[in-house]
Amino acid sequence: MITKYKNTFTIGNDFTVNRMGYGAMRITGKGIWGPPADKDEAIRVLKRTVDLGINFIDTADSYGPNVSEDLIAEALFPYADDLLIATKGGFMRSGPNEWTPNGDPEYLKAALDGSLKRLKLEQIDLYQLHRVDENVPAEKTFAFLKNAQQEGKIKHIGLSEVTVDQIKQAQEYFDVVSVQNKYSVDNRKWESVLDYTIEQGIAFIPWNPMNAGNVSAVEKLQKISEEVGASVHQVALSWLLYRSDNILLIPGTSSVEHLEDNVKTLDVELTEEQLSKLDLIAAAV
Repeated sequence: MITKYKNTFTIGNDFTVNRMGYGAMRITGKGIWGPPADKDEAIRVLKRTVDLGINFIDTADSYGPNVSEDLIAEALFPYADDLLIATKGGFMRSGPNEWTPNGDPEYLKAALDGSLKRLKLEQIDLYQLHRVDENVPAEKTFAFLKNAQQEGKIKHIGLSEVTVDQIKQAQEYFDVVSVQNKYSVDNRKWESVLDYTIEQGIAFIPWNPMNAGNVSAVEKLQKISEEVGASVHQVALSWLLYRSDNILLIPGTSSVEHLEDNVKTLDVELTEEQLSKLDLIAAAV
């Protein structure tokens, strides 16, 4: 048995959070559009996150849009002192499952001000650029974020779905404290970005922690899940916790039962041999 991972990570040198967080995208309607089918359950999920010791919640103005942030404030405001709510801006929504990047400073200003109002905050502790907009010079977007930070609207700044070069460009304007890229046991496209965040002491927040449609990977995960007495999903999440101490998990769900199952991931212990087998999954699929 190898030494188990650290349970916490400190973001921006001042926010220590538990590495099992919660992603608040799924408390909206189908296609991440409109209100949830069961608002009462969504509120229960949010309240239960805090009861379970989760103190890092990831959301975005585009989730709904606006719905996720509104629900978080309704369920959890006034917020616990140790609760870090991270939100994002930079996507326009025109309908279910429709996402259009917009990095224009005027749009981002409206998005940021809207998030502050909905979350009932004077300052957002972690504001993440949802996407770099190819149609807007990155320096204009980064300059806006820098100015918003200087104005006190944002404490820390993060990025999402970016390359190492984009992170380095952003670092010329502000300290990048988090990066949120698609990454999982069966999708290692952004391995170089993870390595850079480790080197820089930046939080790495993987989204889509397992591609459920990847049959080959699921079969391999199933064998290990049977060995440790956990679900395939829990094993996939656990691998991320073992992978690097700067990884923060944000599995999303609209169900209290599923939320509790996700948190049970913390009880999963993997051996060196099992981790080695999991490390080989990406190379084999």
